Amino acid sequence: MTKYKLEYIWLDGYVPTPSLRGKTQIKEFAEFPTLEQLPLWGFDGSSTNQAEGHSSDCVLKPVAVYPDPARTNGVLVLCEVMMPDGVTPHVSNKRATILDDEGAWFGFEQEYFFYKDGRPLGFPETGYPAPQGPYYTGVGYKNVGSVARQIVEEHLDQCLAAGINHEGINAEVAKGQWEFQIFGKGSKKAADQMWMARYLLQRLTEKYGIDIEFHCKPLGDTDWNGSGMHCNFSTAYMREVGGKAYFEALMAQFDKNLMDHIAVYGPDNDKRLTGKHETAPWNKFSYGVADRGASIRVPHSFVKNDYKGYLEDRRPNSQGDPYQIASQVLKTISQVPTAAVSAAA
Repeated sequence: MTKYKLEYIWLDGYVPTPSLRGKTQIKEFAEFPTLEQLPLWGFDGSSTNQAEGHSSDCVLKPVAVYPDPARTNGVLVLCEVMMPDGVTPHVSNKRATILDDEGAWFGFEQEYFFYKDGRPLGFPETGYPAPQGPYYTGVGYKNVGSVARQIVEEHLDQCLAAGINHEGINAEVAKGQWEFQIFGKGSKKAADQMWMARYLLQRLTEKYGIDIEFHCKPLGDTDWNGSGMHCNFSTAYMREVGGKAYFEALMAQFDKNLMDHIAVYGPDNDKRLTGKHETAPWNKFSYGVADRGASIRVPHSFVKNDYKGYLEDRRPNSQGDPYQIASQVLKTISQVPTAAVSAAA
């Protein structure tokens, strides 16, 4: 038997943006544990904004398990928060209520800033560095500094070792800003892996004395880009049938549901979606082929393939909850007829 370090990880009850929490227990197993072998566990919900002090018990229900690359015999255990009965989802548990479709594919592009001493990594103590231009996909100390790439490479390795479908990294438009991409088949799987990738990044930067700033516009109303979490999505119908008539009906429904999407696409998005810095205004829906200033960017490949493939919703921001984002995308898609549209085409 081997003693395994089980890191139970969950989302707390803070709003508008939940934070990641984690605590460790030691259990013996003959081999790496399966999800079914992992027990429920409790925690003090009064310390995470999920319960009152006079009745503080909450329950952690394991829902996904990954190897922990940073620990010997380590296990990362992603959990949903349940009420004391262990069956009823807590009100903060958004994962338990989202729409899921294993045939829906999601790719999330997570942008973020490295922060140190209250400012983006690489910013001078006062004022600003040279304007945006050389930082995006930049190389060299003057563009990316001495430590950022080391962190993103280590994070990439940890994600891959954990079995997370991490698909790439790049330096972003603003100084101190980076991006990684996560892809998954099924909304829950994709969102689970995004939350785990966020956890690994935040835990990793502890040893560097650096924080991760996920706010979508940390530098305010300046000529510095904000951070998004662009959502690339497709369903089996979009990939296999598609068609121009269906696409246009889909875009009309996205337009109709504009505010439903904005409501779950991350806080303070009005500060980021201004029509500047490759964004569309938050209160106006638009789409365009290869248009990074539209709400939804339509790839050239989508049009050339008879309107089949994937689309990119550029409105979700870097603090957005991928569970709620994917769920809303699927909800809107579900409201568009398929067979009827196909027959009329």
